[in-house]
Amino acid sequence: MQKSLLILGSGYTARFLLPIASRRYTDVFATSRIPEKHLSHIAPHRRVRFDLTQLDTWKNIPTETDLLWCFPAMPPHLVQEFAATLNLPSRRLVVLGSTSAYDVGSTREFPPPWIDESAPIDLTRPRVRGEEFLRINCGAIVLRVAGIYGPGRNPLDWIRTGRVGPSRKYVNLIHVNDLATICLAALRHGTPGNVYNVSDGIPRTWEDICRNTQQRWGIHPASSQRSPTPGKRILNNKMLSLLKADHASLLHSDFVRALEELPNLSVMPGAAPSPQDTQEDY
Repeated sequence: MQKSLLILGSGYTARFLLPIASRRYTDVFATSRIPEKHLSHIAPHRRVRFDLTQLDTWKNIPTETDLLWCFPAMPPHLVQEFAATLNLPSRRLVVLGSTSAYDVGSTREFPPPWIDESAPIDLTRPRVRGEEFLRINCGAIVLRVAGIYGPGRNPLDWIRTGRVGPSRKYVNLIHVNDLATICLAALRHGTPGNVYNVSDGIPRTWEDICRNTQQRWGIHPASSQRSPTPGKRILNNKMLSLLKADHASLLHSDFVRALEELPNLSVMPGAAPSPQDTQEDY
């Protein structure tokens, strides 16, 4: 087993990551602003109170642990101060970012061009600046994550309740169990300072998803939507190489089968359903 792991910001993804991380690390700690409320599912000695905006909580971070950063890296000035205080360049660090970092400008090309890790990013966004600081100055491995779905975040529910509707906009998705596996692969095999796109590699339009949903499950969209942008098509080749190095693979690349395995209209604690490629609550 490897040394200890600390999950900074233990939301939705952490619930799926914790069990498998415990098989790889001797100790796995998790942080929350209110650990006694949000981390009741893990042992008390592994709960850590932490809030980036509360400097007095920084001292609670254990030393010499690998770090998985699971909340938006902002505001940038606190990210920089935290990095210096905790000497982050000395640690193995993986940061969960978002595919929304990519700047596609005002293009209306359809279908949109494929996007790999070399595509331009939007540095006007504080979150992106924070991620880039950690990548360049601390050797962070940045995972640019597509829309997360899984138990409690069921795309069928998004359609049924009108959160999304049929449009020609492309969406990129990743199952939370696959994301957890990718996080561990990045911690072990990711190259410091590198970026990896995280998606199942099959962009789909909401129009296609809604049509298949109606045909297969009889679920009619509760709303009809038009999108002013064509969305993105994210390449995941680099991520697949990372999984291969860890002797792992995607388990949920078959989207329809993954949906069949999900409970409908179920929401886990702390799991706010979101259909976008801009996950804020990991």
